[in-house]
Amino acid sequence: MPPFNLTSLTPATFILAGIPGMEKLHIWISIPFCSIYLAALLGNGMLLFIIRTEHSLHQPMYLFLSMLAIADLMLSTTTVPKMLALFWFRAGEISFDACLTQMFFLHFSFSAESVILLAMAFDRFVAICYPLQHAAVLTQSAVVKTGLVALLRSFCIIFPCIFLLKRLPFCGHNVIPHTYCEHMGIARLACGNISINVLYGLAVPFAAIVVDVVLIAVSYVLILLALFRLPSRTARHKAFNTCGSHICVILLFYIPAFFTVLTHRFGREIPHHIHILLANLYVLFPPLLNPMVYGVRTQQIKEKVMKVFICPKSRLLQE
Repeated sequence: MPPFNLTSLTPATFILAGIPGMEKLHIWISIPFCSIYLAALLGNGMLLFIIRTEHSLHQPMYLFLSMLAIADLMLSTTTVPKMLALFWFRAGEISFDACLTQMFFLHFSFSAESVILLAMAFDRFVAICYPLQHAAVLTQSAVVKTGLVALLRSFCIIFPCIFLLKRLPFCGHNVIPHTYCEHMGIARLACGNISINVLYGLAVPFAAIVVDVVLIAVSYVLILLALFRLPSRTARHKAFNTCGSHICVILLFYIPAFFTVLTHRFGREIPHHIHILLANLYVLFPPLLNPMVYGVRTQQIKEKVMKVFICPKSRLLQE
């Protein structure tokens, strides 16, 4: 009898279990999750519409902001619809290829968003430290190339994960105790050696994100030094306001991400359902809050929103 080839054992489907221990609450949990997702779609869609239709907003900062909105929409749309189907219809079954696709776009959008936040930090650095060179350095061509770099880097970092998972043998374990597919969640179901997956999944993407964070921190140290050198307090306040929204978005993006990763790796005493809830909130809250932060703190966007949505209503009431 020929030996059994373990490498051919690729499961046809996986089963997403949802939030372990909270299965009876899935319907109730789905209500705020669905509301947040719809609000995120509305907010980011409105942001893209405003930037697309208002020529005065075709500047590097707002073009980067539109990229951020697209990455947010990808991050949430990759995970939330399947999550809601699981909560509402118990449709936890997902094919192996669909699971890998969801995993790829989840990590891809996270990596791309990190590069975009770095590009936005560089934009603020040039605008404040070298204002006369800003228009020459950050042209529309440079912004487009930055977007392509974000896509290329994210693809090169995340695409190998697909092959690292496809090489693994699976021996019948196909239940993922999560609401969506992610790299290590799939790898842990394998019956082979996953040390390469652990090493790559932790070292390469994490190192890339840490590099982004360090470069963003360096940019803001230089920005703060430049602000302190400004002679006028009003000028310092105005310059700092241009960075305030970006700082809020950076904190909203990186703090939950690092907290989720660190608790997942080292928080063995934290209940598993807390890990899953944190991971779910991470793909929901940044896409929800980013357009709110920029809508509230950025005067130009606030004015355009009022112009598009408030002024027509006022004219109708007057007629």
